[in-house]
Amino acid sequence: MTKDAGEDAPAKKAKAKGKAKTAKPPVRVYERPRGGEARMVSDLVPEIGRAAFRKFGFVQSSVVSRWREIVGDKLADVTQPAMIRFPAGQKAGGTLHLTISGAHAPMLQHVAPDIIGAVNRFFGYAAVAQVRMTHGQVTPAAPVQQPAMLKPVPAELGDSLRDIGDPELRTVLERMAAGLATPPKLPRIS
Repeated sequence: MTKDAGEDAPAKKAKAKGKAKTAKPPVRVYERPRGGEARMVSDLVPEIGRAAFRKFGFVQSSVVSRWREIVGDKLADVTQPAMIRFPAGQKAGGTLHLTISGAHAPMLQHVAPDIIGAVNRFFGYAAVAQVRMTHGQVTPAAPVQQPAMLKPVPAELGDSLRDIGDPELRTVLERMAAGLATPPKLPRIS
């Protein structure tokens, strides 16, 4: 007892702290398991947005994402699909609600049968029977650029590009060579 009484309190605390530090296991950093390939966002949108699109009346989210392809560039610049409402318990004969910008509603009333036909061709059955239009702000989406056509290498560029097996790389190199071959254009000042 006398030995314990002889030690001071700070020394006991230091020994207790030293024992506690050595008893703890080393901290392990969590690493997220990785797997699979990277996916494009456009591939994920139908999966992620499916519940939200259904809530707002879209059976297929591709109607919104491919609207420009369905109705064409001119109509896609002034219209935007808002929702499709079907009669209770049915998946045909629905009403397509469109948001229209500006004073385009009178023109679109005349082409409404064409819009119905285009949407029904997209679905593959008579999904839409009528169109309802409301005025609103429509932000035109950027036009979809078609992939570059892979043409044969011109003879002026030589045989060096013909040996390239990857068609995309060959197309990029052809464009670069053609761009370097043309004289630079002077900027237009208006």
